[in-house]
Amino acid sequence: MDIKGKVIIITGASSGIGEATALKLSNEGAKVVLTARRKEKLEELKKKIEGQGGEALIVTGDVTKKSDYEELVKKTLEEFKTIDALINNAGLMPLSFVEKLKTDEWEKMVDVNIKGVLNGVAAVLPTMIKNKSGNIINISSSAAHKYFPGGAVYCATKSAVKMFSEGLRQELAPKYGINVTSIEPGAVSTELTNTITDEDIKEMFKDMQKMTFLEAEDIAEAIYYTLVQPARANINDVFIMPTQQQQ
Repeated sequence: MDIKGKVIIITGASSGIGEATALKLSNEGAKVVLTARRKEKLEELKKKIEGQGGEALIVTGDVTKKSDYEELVKKTLEEFKTIDALINNAGLMPLSFVEKLKTDEWEKMVDVNIKGVLNGVAAVLPTMIKNKSGNIINISSSAAHKYFPGGAVYCATKSAVKMFSEGLRQELAPKYGINVTSIEPGAVSTELTNTITDEDIKEMFKDMQKMTFLEAEDIAEAIYYTLVQPARANINDVFIMPTQQQQ
């Protein structure tokens, strides 16, 4: 499929995978709708995209709020008339050992990593069902496959995203032509670890710095690969790991 002219919503677009994906897809001719809470970052990205000849719309918002998502969809339809794809990228990873009882962080992960994805799907689905076409891409993680120390809640949220994606695919693809993909990266060099407050986890991460992480652009390429497949082909999962990462 040629994505030129396609309207694609990207959450968590202010940095990392979201930013890299917006640049990649806009360079390929897509009209990108950028959403996140940091307006200044989005404005910087929009200028960069437009400077390269692309087209972008900014709608600031919080994926945990249904009303923000409804406004995002409303403004997208007003500007571009349709929605061809949603990339549910917004996520948090404040890892901690369960015994530390950082329950506020647990709840934030559930709200952003799971409820944010649910809110996104609910908001765009009426348009995609009407069109009988579309792509929903959910950013899960290699953590959906295997627990790692300090990741009990994070792994649980990403497992939920992976399973929800498969449920969506089975319910939506055959009936409405809406293809659904779970993207499952290993360690990626992004701001994701900045939310970690558990000092023991921070110490563990020092050892990982010896490894060459994936770059956000690698995941953007995987997302692009998914989007350009013919409508008859649904890429269920993309499991992508750094070459040096064992688990």
